[in-house]
Amino acid sequence: MEINANLTDKAKRDLILVKDAVENGSQKAFAELMGLYRDTIYFMLLKMTGHPEDAEDLTVEAFGKAFKNISQYTPNYAFSTWLFKIASNNCIDHMRKKKKNVLIQDNNEEINDSTSVKNLSSDTSDPEENMIRSQKIKLMREVVEKLKPRYRLLVELRYFKEFSYEEISEELDLPLGTVKAQLYRAREFLFNILKNSQENI
Repeated sequence: MEINANLTDKAKRDLILVKDAVENGSQKAFAELMGLYRDTIYFMLLKMTGHPEDAEDLTVEAFGKAFKNISQYTPNYAFSTWLFKIASNNCIDHMRKKKKNVLIQDNNEEINDSTSVKNLSSDTSDPEENMIRSQKIKLMREVVEKLKPRYRLLVELRYFKEFSYEEISEELDLPLGTVKAQLYRAREFLFNILKNSQENI
């Protein structure tokens, strides 16, 4: 991978990291690239979606897709340009799917209303669905147990006890930014653990 002399110093720095990631599979290089662009990507996606949780999920997805296809990156232009393109395209796809799902849901509701399906009890849950859900929760708890104590506590408060970021910040006496950053790291660890045990889900 040749370093283009026309690139800016920042783009050259990124290219050295990309080269290390592609040729040596360097996790440190991946982590450094993520650290450099994570916040900027997140705020761009937050602006596009208007939803913090969607923006967080899409940020993780964007880096996942970029790192999975990093060998396809060519240094004719800056790595950040390539990364932002992946993130924005992925976000547009997500928003299209979401819009499509809302339309399908609206149509289904109209069909249900017209055929009086709404009179059927919706409280009865599917036993098989309940079993699958409880198995997934059990697996998630097992996965969470593998995290370092500080990350485990954050995940339990956020996802099992459904605390807000502000409540976690107060509970643990940590700055809000630290809570968000550490939860972000915790989700990355969870994602990697789950990816390795995917066949069990």
